[in-house]
Amino acid sequence: MTGKRLILMGPPGGGKGTQAKVLEDAYGIVQLSTGDMLRAAVAAGTDLGKQAKTIMDAGNLVSDEIVIGMISERLDEADCANGFILDGFPRTVAQAEGLDLMLKDKGIVLDSVVEIRVPDQKLVDRITGRFTCSKCGEGYHDTFKLPKTADTCDACGNTEFTRRADDNAETVKSRLKTYHEQTSPLLPFYESRGLLAVVDGDQEMGAVTIEIKRVLDS
Repeated sequence: MTGKRLILMGPPGGGKGTQAKVLEDAYGIVQLSTGDMLRAAVAAGTDLGKQAKTIMDAGNLVSDEIVIGMISERLDEADCANGFILDGFPRTVAQAEGLDLMLKDKGIVLDSVVEIRVPDQKLVDRITGRFTCSKCGEGYHDTFKLPKTADTCDACGNTEFTRRADDNAETVKSRLKTYHEQTSPLLPFYESRGLLAVVDGDQEMGAVTIEIKRVLDS
């Protein structure tokens, strides 16, 4: 399969991370998370990394210009030659416009912008029911995946589990509200360019993958 260049969008708990990993393997492309890139640039002490560190140390948000500069540098690396998945960026129309210009300068054309869409209530149910083994990190869910033996991890036999403090309904609803506010203007932006494809994320994981691949291969 040939590589692809895409932006993957989706709400918290929508399965974006899982799908990105599958697509990386299927197409031989790299998932580019802006958070990871920022941390790597800061750790490597690049010029942009130093600028970002100064801004973050002062408790401020790194500018779109710096983030786009980091993405630009990352796209020049050999492992991106075959394609990439942009994850977590852009989040605003201004970022999308800046990204557009940078990609144009490099002669890079996006294949698709895929949004994995899941009803909010389903996401609240998904996220608030999550818990993990405190020893090995195996993931479980109150509804979809309980341990085979009650209170005992299937993977390591541990009997202690943890839940993330922010996996509660109120926090999840607030995160979803932010996602919709940020994303809704982006959808028409990419739709007008003929790039947007919406995939139904409210189905079994493998079925979501098939839908995304169908979009990318069409």
